[in-house]
Amino acid sequence: MLPIDVSAAANMHSQSLLREDPELAAVYGQIRDLDPTGQRFATVLRDTIDQLLNGEKTGRFDWKTLFKTEKTHAGTVVEINLQREFKFNDGTDMDYKIAGVDVDCKYSQQFGGWMIPPEAVGHLCLLVWADDYTSRWSAGLLRIVPEWLNSGNNRDLKLTIKAAHRNKILWLWHEAELPENVLLHMTEADRKAVFGYSSGQARLNELFRRAQQRRIGRNVVRTVAQQKDYMKRVRGNGGSRSALQQEGILIMGDYDSHKQVAAQLHIPVPREGEFVSVRVAEADLKKGASLPSVVLEGRRWVVASAADAVQPAPSLPTHTR
Repeated sequence: MLPIDVSAAANMHSQSLLREDPELAAVYGQIRDLDPTGQRFATVLRDTIDQLLNGEKTGRFDWKTLFKTEKTHAGTVVEINLQREFKFNDGTDMDYKIAGVDVDCKYSQQFGGWMIPPEAVGHLCLLVWADDYTSRWSAGLLRIVPEWLNSGNNRDLKLTIKAAHRNKILWLWHEAELPENVLLHMTEADRKAVFGYSSGQARLNELFRRAQQRRIGRNVVRTVAQQKDYMKRVRGNGGSRSALQQEGILIMGDYDSHKQVAAQLHIPVPREGEFVSVRVAEADLKKGASLPSVVLEGRRWVVASAADAVQPAPSLPTHTR
């Protein structure tokens, strides 16, 4: 009963905040209308972190390896990229104008670490947090009230929100899933195996061998390949898709026909700009009867187990979106 009770209480609290502040309700409604699932917001945050890491040129995949100036700049990049994605108008006194209301945007890698400038008092703030290590993100709205802020000791007098008053935040999404930074979350042994090759193509092949049934974004591919034609290195005709076919591995992209294969195999379905690899085996009449399966090239295939012998994988269906 506890989760239901807690959820009900949180919903009642949210409804109360929406009733008490019409501007808050208007901004909340417009953002949710623009992004009902939060997928667009999550993609902006994933792409922003990857933009800062700049893996294609630096090979970096870990937030801790950023320079201090890059981390400081992160909030500005998040602000810019959200405005580009959602086409928010410029604000009069704050960053954005959403539903006719001035809204300031504040990002922090540390939950609760939003730095609120004195001029934001009385205004609505869009508070954004993302953590690559837990693969979680949140975004919420708060009307800034002086009594809810800690005293500022820094030179520009920016303030933080008192922990006791974070319950005043109206969450658009809270602790939502951030698209995984696969390189960050691989084991050290797997990472060393991937980066142990001098060839970008060989590194990509090893990535798809070792990170099966996980969504792999284009920025991960770019970081591993470190080549301008990185997408070509994934596809058939000499890329990872054809190189690993003899090992029984399929690499599905964000085409509708590929998504259908992943869905039928009950593995993660690639989203826009993502790939998912999996080793398959031809279904045994007895063993494969109850397993999720897909028919390719006139034969039925299932996700291979460690006990299944390696056999060449079938070709994927024709690309359609």
